[in-house]
Amino acid sequence: DTLSGEYSVDKVDVLHDVGNSLNPAIDIGQIEGAFIQGMGWLTTEELVWNNDGRLTSENMATYKIPAIGDTPKHFDVKLFGRENAEDSIYHSKAVGEPPFMLAISVWCALKDAISSISGYTQDPQLDTPATPERVLNAVMQLQQAVHVQNAQQEHQ
Repeated sequence: DTLSGEYSVDKVDVLHDVGNSLNPAIDIGQIEGAFIQGMGWLTTEELVWNNDGRLTSENMATYKIPAIGDTPKHFDVKLFGRENAEDSIYHSKAVGEPPFMLAISVWCALKDAISSISGYTQDPQLDTPATPERVLNAVMQLQQAVHVQNAQQEHQ
C-alpha cells in the first residue's frame, strides 16, 4: 500500500533439498518455521536503542516477532525427492537453518514492488527490517525521485 507502507505476503512456495528425509513432517515444519523466522528478521524485528545505548525494544510490547497472522495464506513446502550424494548421516542434509535465508525473497519482493513506482528503472533504498514505516519512506523517496526526474525531462 503506497499510502501506508503496509503489505502482506500472500503466497510462498518452497522446494527444499533435504537429501534423504529422516522425517518429512518434521523437516517440513522446520522449513516453515525457519522461513517465518527469517521473514520476521527481515521485516518486523527492529532493535531500538535510546541515546544512552540501552535497548528499548526489549519485550513483546516493543519487539515485534512474526505471529500466526503473518503466515502467508498459501504456504506450500515440498521436499526435493533425491538422496544426498555426499557422505552424511543416512544421506541427509541440513533442514532448519538454510530456509531461514530464503526469506530474503520477501525483502526482494518488497523492493521490486516499490521499484514498480519508477517503472522498474530505479532501485529503492530499503533497509532491514522492512517495517511498514521503512517501506513507506522508500515509497515516498522513490515517488519524489520520479517526480524530479519527470520534471527534468519536461524541462529539457
